[in-house]
Amino acid sequence: MADVVQYRLERMTNELNDLEQRGIFTRREISEIVKKRTKFEYRLKRPSPLKEDYLAYIDYETQLDSLRRLRKKSVMRELQKQGLKTTKKMKKSVSDFAGIMRIVDIYRLAVMRFKGDIELWFRYLEFCRQRRNGRMKKVLADAIKFHPKVPGVWIYAAAWEFDHNLNVEAARAIMQNGLRVCATSEDLWIEYLRMELTFLNKLKARKVALGEDEGTFAHDQISSDEKQWRDENKDLFMSLNDEGENNERSDDENEKSMKKISKFQEQGFSILRTIYAGAVEALPSSFSLRKCFLGILEATDLVNSEAIRKEILSDMKRAFSTEPEYWDWLARLEYNPASREDISEDVTSQIEKAVQVYEEAIEVLPTAIMLNHYAKFLNGVVTLLKLENKPSGLASPSAGYIPLLLRAYEKVKTMGYIDEDLACQHISFLLQLGRLEEAQKLAENLCCGIFSNSMKLWLLRVSVGIRHFTRDSISPSKADLLSIFELLKDVLTRVSISEAEDLWLMALNFFANQKHYFDKLVEISVRSLTKNGGSEQGFSLSAAIVHFVLQKDGVPHAREMYKRFIALPHPGLALYRACIELESNLASIGDKDSLVNARKLYESALKAYDQDLSLWRDYYLMETKMGTSETASAVHWQARKILKDTTALVTPDL
Repeated sequence: MADVVQYRLERMTNELNDLEQRGIFTRREISEIVKKRTKFEYRLKRPSPLKEDYLAYIDYETQLDSLRRLRKKSVMRELQKQGLKTTKKMKKSVSDFAGIMRIVDIYRLAVMRFKGDIELWFRYLEFCRQRRNGRMKKVLADAIKFHPKVPGVWIYAAAWEFDHNLNVEAARAIMQNGLRVCATSEDLWIEYLRMELTFLNKLKARKVALGEDEGTFAHDQISSDEKQWRDENKDLFMSLNDEGENNERSDDENEKSMKKISKFQEQGFSILRTIYAGAVEALPSSFSLRKCFLGILEATDLVNSEAIRKEILSDMKRAFSTEPEYWDWLARLEYNPASREDISEDVTSQIEKAVQVYEEAIEVLPTAIMLNHYAKFLNGVVTLLKLENKPSGLASPSAGYIPLLLRAYEKVKTMGYIDEDLACQHISFLLQLGRLEEAQKLAENLCCGIFSNSMKLWLLRVSVGIRHFTRDSISPSKADLLSIFELLKDVLTRVSISEAEDLWLMALNFFANQKHYFDKLVEISVRSLTKNGGSEQGFSLSAAIVHFVLQKDGVPHAREMYKRFIALPHPGLALYRACIELESNLASIGDKDSLVNARKLYESALKAYDQDLSLWRDYYLMETKMGTSETASAVHWQARKILKDTTALVTPDL
C-alpha cells in the first residue's frame, strides 16, 4: 500500500514544481498540500474505503484548484502592474491540467468502487459537463453500461448530445435505445416528445431567420392586426392592377404562405401522434402519461391539434371511465376553483360545463368516491363565488350551486364514504347558510357514529352547541351550561390529552368564569393525568390550567394548583418550566419566597430530568443573577458531577 501511495505522490512532482516556479504557492504551502494528499491517498488505499473518503478528497482538490485559479489571476495582475509580459510566464502548463485530471481519476475510482450509487454517477457526469475535459462520452457510456434501467441516465445522455454537441441524430438514437430498454418509463416518453418538438421548433426558427419561411407555431397577431387595419382603410389605397387579377395573386400568395406555415405544424402533429401511439402501447394503464401528452399538445400550435386532443380524450374515456380520478380531472379541466380566477360570464359557462361532467360521471359511476370529488368541487366553487363582490348583473352567483352541493353532501353521507374533512365542510357550510339546527343535528349524528373519535368533529360540535345556546342571550342558562359540560365530559374522559388539546383549551376558556364547572374540569384532568402516569406528550394540560388559574384567581391559587399537579406521579417537564417561570418572574422583582420556591422546583425537576442540559443551564443562570456566588458554584459543581457530557456545560452562557 505504501509503495502505491508513494508512486502516486511522485507523479505530482512536476505539477508541484510548476506551482512553485510560477509563484502561485509557496514551498510551505506545497508541503501542506503534500501532507493532505498523502493522508487522502492512504485513506483510499485501505481495505474498505468509504464513499465519504472519495468525496472528501474530491472536495479538497476542487477547492485547491479554485484557489490556484485565483492565485494565478493575482500573479498576472501583479506582473502587468510591473510592466512585464505575462504571455510566457502564464501560458498553459502542467499545473493547469493536473488538478482536473486528478479529480477525474478520483471520480473514476469512486464509481468503480461504488458502481450502484447512481447519485455518485450523476455527480461525476455533472463535473465532466461543467469542466469540459473531454471525458463526457466515455463516462456516459460507462453510466449506461452499469445502469441501463435508470431512465434518468438515458435522458441526461440525450440532453448532452442535443444541447452541447448539437447532434440530434445521436440524441434521437440514445432516446430510442432507452425506450427499448425502459419501455415503461413515462419520463422517457415525455422527454422524447419534448426533444423532437424542440428540434422542430429550432428548424422553424432558423428558416424564419433566413427568410425562407414565415410565422411560428404561435398564431401571428401582428399580421392579423395589419390586415384588419387595411380592411378598414381600404378606400385609402388605389389598385394599380386589375382588381380581379390582384385578388387572384393575393389568393395564390396566401395559399403558398399557408402551405409553408403548416408544413412544420404537420410534422409536429405527425411526431406527436407517432410517439403517443407508442407510449400508449407500452403504458396502456398510465393515466398521468396521457395527461402530460395533453398538456404538451395544448402548449403547442399544431395542425389538427383539436382532432388529436379529442382522440386523446376519447381514448382516456375508454380506458379510465371507471376511475373517479379521471372524471374529477376531466371536470377540473373545464374549470378548477383553485385557479382563483375572477368570476365572469366565460368562467360561469366553464363552471356549468364542469358540473355537467360531474353529473355525467355520477350517472356512469355512482360511487361514494365520485360524489366526494363532486362535493369538494362544488364547495370550492361556492366558496369562491361568495368571495366575489360583483355588480347586480351577477348578484348571488352561488345560489344555483347550493342545492347541488347539499344534495352531493347528502348522497356522500348516505353511501357512507364521507371523510373527516368533508364532514367538517358540510357542517361549516350549513352554518354559513344559517341552518344552525341542521348543523347541530348533523354534528351530533356524526360524532355519535363513524367519527366518535374525531377531535375536529367534536370541536365543531361543541362550538355549534355553544353558538346555539348563546344565540338568544349572551350568557347561557344553567341547563345549557350543564348540557355543554356533559358533552365535553363524555369525550374528554375517553380521548387522550394530547389528542384533545384544542378541546381542552376550548373547555377551559369557556368555563373560566364558572368556578363550579372549572373545578370539575380540573378533577377530570387530574384523573386523566393519573391514569396516564402523569406524563404529558407535547401539550401540557397541567401548565395550561395553572396559567388559567393565575389569570383568574392570582398567584396564591396558582401555587396551590401547580403543587397539586406536581404531586402526581411523573409530572411533565413543561409543567416544571411553567411553574419555574412563574416563580422566577416574581423573584426578579424582589420576592424572596419566590426564589426559594424556584430552587425547590429546580431541585424537584432535576431529580426526574437530571440529564437535561438546558435545565441545568437555566438553574445556574438564575443563581448567577439572583443568588450568591456560593449557590451558583454549588449548582455548577453538581451539574458537572451528574452530567455525562461535562464539556457541554462549559459554554459562553455559563
